[in-house]
Amino acid sequence: MTGIWDHACIDATAAPLDEALIGLRRDIHRWPELAGEERRTAGLVAERLRAAGLDVRTGVGGHGVVAVVEGAREGRTLLYRADMDALVVEQGTAGAAHLCGHDVHTVVGVGVAEVLAGLRDRFAGRVVVVFQPAEETLEGAKAMLDDGVLEPHLPEEAYALHCGPLPVGVFAAMPGAGLPGLDAAHLELPGADAGRALLDRIAAMSTVRRPESDAEFADLLAALQTPDGPLARFVLTGAQLDADADPVTADVWVRAWPEERHPELRDDLRRLAAEAGARITFPAPPFPAMVCSPELTEAAAAHLREHPGVDTVMTMPAAWPFSGEDFSLFLHRVPGTMFYLGVGEQGLPHSPGFVADERAIGVGVRAMTALLLHRLDA
Repeated sequence: MTGIWDHACIDATAAPLDEALIGLRRDIHRWPELAGEERRTAGLVAERLRAAGLDVRTGVGGHGVVAVVEGAREGRTLLYRADMDALVVEQGTAGAAHLCGHDVHTVVGVGVAEVLAGLRDRFAGRVVVVFQPAEETLEGAKAMLDDGVLEPHLPEEAYALHCGPLPVGVFAAMPGAGLPGLDAAHLELPGADAGRALLDRIAAMSTVRRPESDAEFADLLAALQTPDGPLARFVLTGAQLDADADPVTADVWVRAWPEERHPELRDDLRRLAAEAGARITFPAPPFPAMVCSPELTEAAAAHLREHPGVDTVMTMPAAWPFSGEDFSLFLHRVPGTMFYLGVGEQGLPHSPGFVADERAIGVGVRAMTALLLHRLDA
């Protein structure tokens, strides 16, 4: 039996929450907490979820919060994930700021849980809403999974949003694509000058660079929407040299797409290190890429295109090169997808000029609630 819901009842349930959700976002934005330190944010989230009458677990994988919204009848189980931590920034002294939009992610997740709670007599099944710590350090998803976040209700599908520099009302889907993984290497160098020369050669491996103008961003956006285009394969490297260490050292990171390229790239790094007389080690396997299910992404995108508050759902068959996501670990266990939520075009996430348009919160809450209810009926 399918659910008894429509877009009108979602909007009627969400509308009284809009102002409070914007207030919650401003509160979280004003008091950002770094990865592993999300005590206050988690407390605010848990308080709101309990007030909605939900079963809530706290302290999952650190400061993670999990709420289960049970429908009126038995049915499918879905997972919706939002991350809570802020970025490290340098403002004279080290600090924190929500320059990646996780405050928006958190508040959309709260709104989705609250609207579903208000409609629970209208659907079958359940939605597990997960509020994750420590995404920026790629530690939180593993910690929550190790702590049994998928128990006792193993979800059949998993969904998430990430803020994107797109107009409000625009979503971007990534069928078969997503975000690159991350590899890391440690170098012991024969000297500072040799180290700088080697790091220059490693930097030359990069095939992409961050856009520095509106025109370059437009070119990047076009490449993301081009099948088999310039971002079908890419490498991006970075390094930090410690010239005062004895011996001189450097830490190197590599993002690449597709992730199957990492073994060959390790061979390239070993060759460059040997030619420079450096010692290279790889402390861990590459962190896995986030790859969205083609089938579930296309199905979800088709539904979103019919949602009244969605203007456009773009398709991005290529991966954004400049960041990763530990939601990848959820998608290794449960098929699913992540969408970019348009939050305005004022600055790129992770840049000092990033500002999110709060109108996107209501769009995200309504669209994701409708998508989850639609998938419960699948």
